[in-house]
Amino acid sequence: MTEIAYALYLVIAIGITIWVAHTLSRSGLVFLTQCFGQNETLARSTNHLLIVGFYLVNIGFITLALSLGDEPTTITGAMRFLSGKVGLAVLVLGAMHFFNMGAIAQLGRKVNGWVGELQRPATHITPDVVPPA
Repeated sequence: MTEIAYALYLVIAIGITIWVAHTLSRSGLVFLTQCFGQNETLARSTNHLLIVGFYLVNIGFITLALSLGDEPTTITGAMRFLSGKVGLAVLVLGAMHFFNMGAIAQLGRKVNGWVGELQRPATHITPDVVPPA
């Protein structure tokens, strides 16, 4: 019973992680491109790095969570085990998503502000920056 519950937990939790990562990667690219001032290369690179980190943290958490709690010995215990473990994994996935979105939005504001400074045309030349004749 224990081995079946563990296997089901890993299949369900890792499956949800893969689905969420794929969904976030596909939908998040548009958001990242906007955050990075339409720089698609930077957006794709950041998207890939975020997905790798997402997988590492979540799969690490999922496997570590196997050692927490009691082993199920009955079908009822296995159902409680699965609902508790999968529920915790889903909560961690959601928390990571909101953390990442906040961090990306903050980074996007900084990058867009910096890009905006570079793209703003000079309106006047100050005397300290006049080139020598």
